[in-house]
Amino acid sequence: MTAVDTAVDTGPALADRILGGWLGRIAGNMLGKPVEQGDVWTRDRIDRYLRAADALPLTDYLPEPAGDDDPPLRPEWRSCVRGRIHGSCRDDDVDYAILGLDLLETHGFGFTTEQVGELWLRRLPYLQTFTAERAAYRNLANGLKPPVTATYDNPYQEWIGALIRADIHGWTSPGDPRRAASLARRDAVLSHTGNGVYGAMWAAALIAAAFTAPTVRAAVDTALTVIPAGSRLARTVRRALALHEAGLPWEDALDTLAEETAGLGWIHTVPNAAVITSGLLYGGGDFTRTIALTVRGGLDTDSNGATAGSVAGVMTGAAAVPAQWKDPLEDTVRSAVFGFDGVSIGELAERTLCLARLDA
Repeated sequence: MTAVDTAVDTGPALADRILGGWLGRIAGNMLGKPVEQGDVWTRDRIDRYLRAADALPLTDYLPEPAGDDDPPLRPEWRSCVRGRIHGSCRDDDVDYAILGLDLLETHGFGFTTEQVGELWLRRLPYLQTFTAERAAYRNLANGLKPPVTATYDNPYQEWIGALIRADIHGWTSPGDPRRAASLARRDAVLSHTGNGVYGAMWAAALIAAAFTAPTVRAAVDTALTVIPAGSRLARTVRRALALHEAGLPWEDALDTLAEETAGLGWIHTVPNAAVITSGLLYGGGDFTRTIALTVRGGLDTDSNGATAGSVAGVMTGAAAVPAQWKDPLEDTVRSAVFGFDGVSIGELAERTLCLARLDA
């Protein structure tokens, strides 16, 4: 154990925090899912939609559309807007957390990048992969090996896909961000390079740090220590921290960050990390405010909501996650991962806890 590990409670509090992480990831994902198209559903458009529905401040899942004035929501909206949710809808942001759990249960913490790829081929349907993951999957099927799977004919190497796969490494390394980052890196290099890999390491460390950090700011500061200080990701996260510390309003901070990351695209790791960081900082440890601000921040809304929700859920614990977020989930997850569709959220959390305690 490292020094930071000794502060982790391995009793009921740890179980509550891990369950909080799962609930937060799923709820944040569901909140952002209807508007997951950052080039259409901009921050301004999301807020106009909410204002028209008298849903600001946002304290619950998105309201269903009242008319035809806005661009259409994603086709899944009918199963992830308030009043219509009965369990989680299927999404890759949750599938990869489940797949990561299966990876650690199957191969342990000594897993190899090659074993990550083998598990994808066995457990994950090709058409449920996207961008860098689909390129890597195709490369695997064609017989290529890591790290070539990440670089051959893959224009998405720095996009957000590896970041959304990182939660399981944080949940199973409570209080040990460097270990979490190392595990996440081994997973990420199957499909990503550069800031794409750093994003996974940063997210895993952020979640691991959330178990013991006294504040959100402390968790973000700790997560920065696991990635190269000169990377575009680190510089952008530091910029978000500086804008918050300077007292800029949330909207102005995001305007500044959007200008400084312009041209990277709405699925790139760096601008999305800026939205996540800002949501966490301006959310101030409040679960509802954190995921609401993060999703209202736009870009890859469901992925960002999921990561911010995971951090906030770990910090508050499941018992403190407000009922309007967790009750509609009905303790049920829909998943494309073979053998896991309909699994209980509680079961996923219990299995994650077993792994975290196994290495305590």
